[in-house]
Amino acid sequence: MTVVGILGGTGPAGRGVAVRLAAGGHRIILGSRDPERAGTAAGALAQVVGDFVRGASNAEAAHADIVVIATPWESTMVTVRGLRESLAGKIVISMVNALAKDGPELVPLTLPRGSATAHVAAALPASRVVGAFHHLPAAQMEDLASGLESDVLVVGDDAAARRAVVELVYTAPGLRPVEVGGLALAGAVEAFTAVCITVNIRHRAHAAVRLTGLE
Repeated sequence: MTVVGILGGTGPAGRGVAVRLAAGGHRIILGSRDPERAGTAAGALAQVVGDFVRGASNAEAAHADIVVIATPWESTMVTVRGLRESLAGKIVISMVNALAKDGPELVPLTLPRGSATAHVAAALPASRVVGAFHHLPAAQMEDLASGLESDVLVVGDDAAARRAVVELVYTAPGLRPVEVGGLALAGAVEAFTAVCITVNIRHRAHAAVRLTGLE
């Protein structure tokens, strides 16, 4: 059992990851800038996964064994820089997507370092930063009875940290980890999230990414 902290965990994406990892037997600290809000969200999730989830501040969630960043891009850098010391030496999973609304569609933002994950890695030089959990339909993630079957693409320059994240994802029901490669690929992975969300909006669906031909 691993203790997983989720920064910004009260949003749909963070709650979905919390439910799936809790269902895999891990303890979850659902973090937020507002601990009271985190407690309320954790109480709702506890009806699904029992006492595997509790609410706390982002600062407390940062002390977990593995930490997931589920904050909006706009607040990500302020959040991680403020917790740099607590996150040192840890595996930090960025699921952040830098996207903008353009009419009825979402489009990826062009970031100076090429990806949100790369920006997180630069801000946390003492942490082991990995990108994962980008393409998942949040509503289906939170609903364990949804029948979701989705791949989770895992990128990062620390090979041992990538493998640890792969092992973590394997425990989550409905998810299959796919180890992709280094951090240079994070931008392509994150940008495809805009395609997934736009497809789901256009078709009023909850489609997920699934690669064929893999064992």
